[in-house]
This record gives sequence, structure tokens and C-alpha cells, in this order.
Amino acid sequence: MTEPGPRLTEELRDEHVPADGTDRRNEPPGAPPQAWARIDRKRLLIWVGIAFGGPGILLLAVRLAGGGGSSAFSVRSELPVKAVMVFFVSLATWIVSRIEKRSLDEYGIPLGQAFGWRFWEGTVWGFAMLSTILLVLRALGHFQIDSVALAGGAIVRWAVAWGVTFLAVSLSEELAFRGYWLFSMARRLRFWPAALFLSAVFGVAHLGNKGENVLGVVQVVATGLLFCLMIRRTGNLWFAIGFHAAWDWAETFFYGTPDSGLLGAGRFLNSSVRGPNWLTGGSAGPEGSVFAFCVLLLCALLIHLRFPKAIYPDRPI
Repeated sequence: MTEPGPRLTEELRDEHVPADGTDRRNEPPGAPPQAWARIDRKRLLIWVGIAFGGPGILLLAVRLAGGGGSSAFSVRSELPVKAVMVFFVSLATWIVSRIEKRSLDEYGIPLGQAFGWRFWEGTVWGFAMLSTILLVLRALGHFQIDSVALAGGAIVRWAVAWGVTFLAVSLSEELAFRGYWLFSMARRLRFWPAALFLSAVFGVAHLGNKGENVLGVVQVVATGLLFCLMIRRTGNLWFAIGFHAAWDWAETFFYGTPDSGLLGAGRFLNSSVRGPNWLTGGSAGPEGSVFAFCVLLLCALLIHLRFPKAIYPDRPI
């Protein structure tokens, strides 16, 4: 991996101070947001070009080859794509961090805490919250487990395979929508306006999933805001990454339900729902249920109680 060109690196590094001579790093916390300078847009465009350009070309190639037309998805089809996306968004974030002379910690990605206690706590929360939705549906007679689909060593193999896959999914989406991009926009808009915008983009990114519905996309936006709350209160992405990975793993592998409109192959349980789509989630899965919104609100309250103080800055310097 090579450094950015020396001319570009020197130019971008030396432009912390805008043309009007105001050093943004010395602004008081309550100062109004500044308009984006040319250098800020240039850095963000570099990041977007690397983070989304490479994976975008790959996904387009896969779609043109006929690999995007099935409503089911598998470890074999999903993991390579998500691994490539993780690579490109990580590369983009690393390059911009070198240009800006910043630690990855400032973007909410402290490598020293990778897969530490906060990550594993997040996995427990993610599995518990998804299970809560299904328990409510089960108690009301709208969800049932029909059979166990795997046996013996296959359970462990598929559990690990889907675990790795959804870790890649979580890393790619959290680094893309709530890493450097969130940091960059929060510097101009403050944290929550930036979080709302990026959560809306996060929802739009799920529109292409077959089987997704309007309520499911709204829940994706709400989930994005919940992830932002986790980041705001814990100070970094690791809790949200663990939550995200465990939620998807429970939804697709453990309970065998659709995930954002996609039904996974190699699931532990076969399950089914009955009732109106707005209540069960229909083809979108449990995250498309109206009860998912209630559980997300409950989770937000619990996060507020568990982590009462905001750690991630409202407007990073």
C-alpha cells in the first residue's frame, strides 16, 4: 500500500487554515458551522471515490454477469463482495487519515479497541433486540419456528461462515456510513444533522434489495439513527459494529427469517410468519414489522441509560 502522491498530500495537509485565515481548530465549541471549503470537499471526494468507486464497479460487474437477480443470498455470493467493500472503505479512510494527519481514533475507529469488550457487548444487544421482535410476534401468534434445518457439524460451520460474512457486512456499512463520512459532515453540520442525513442515505442504499418494502426502509433509517446514538454515547463504532453483525446473524442464520428482503441459504432454523406485512414484516423480515420500530425505541432508551454521557463530539474539530 503506497502513500498518496507527495504533491497532493502536501497540498491537502497544509490547508487546515482556510483562505480567510481563521483556524477552525481554535473555534469555541458553540461556534456556528462553517461553510465547506474547497479542501474539505476535495478530501471527501477522494474518500468517496476510493470507498465507493471500486466496490461500485465490482457490483456492477456482478449484476451484469447475472449474479444479482435472486431473492436468496449465500455466504459464497455475499462474503467476497463485502470483503472487497471492507478493503476499499478501509483503504479510503486510511489514506484520508494520512492526508489530514489524524489518528483513526478521531474518526471513531480506535484500532486498539477492535473486537474488545464494547464489540462483544454490542453483539449481545444485537441478538437480544432482534430476538425481542420475534418473541413479540410469537406471543401474538404471528411467528413460528417450523423445524431445525441443520444438524451436527454443519451448525458450527454455517454459524461461523455467516458470522464472518455479517462481520464483513457490518464493517463495510459502519465504516462507510458512520466512519469518516460522519466525522466529516459532523464538522460542518454538527452530529445529529449529519447522522440524520447519512441514515437517510443508508436507507436509500437498501432500496435495491429484492423483497424490501417501504416500512422496511424506514426501519433501516431508524436503525441507522440508533447506530449513530451508540457511536455518540460510546465514542466509537465498535459497539455498533457488534450490534449490527449480531442482529443480521440472528435474523438470517439463527432464526432463518428474511434480512432486508433477502433470505439466506444455510440457516439454522426454518421459520414462518402469518398476518399482515405491516405487522410481520413480510418479505422484508422482522425489521419490516411495526414492532421493530417499538423495539428500536426501547433499545434507544436502554442505550441512553447504559451510556448516559455523550463521548463522540457534537462537532469534531
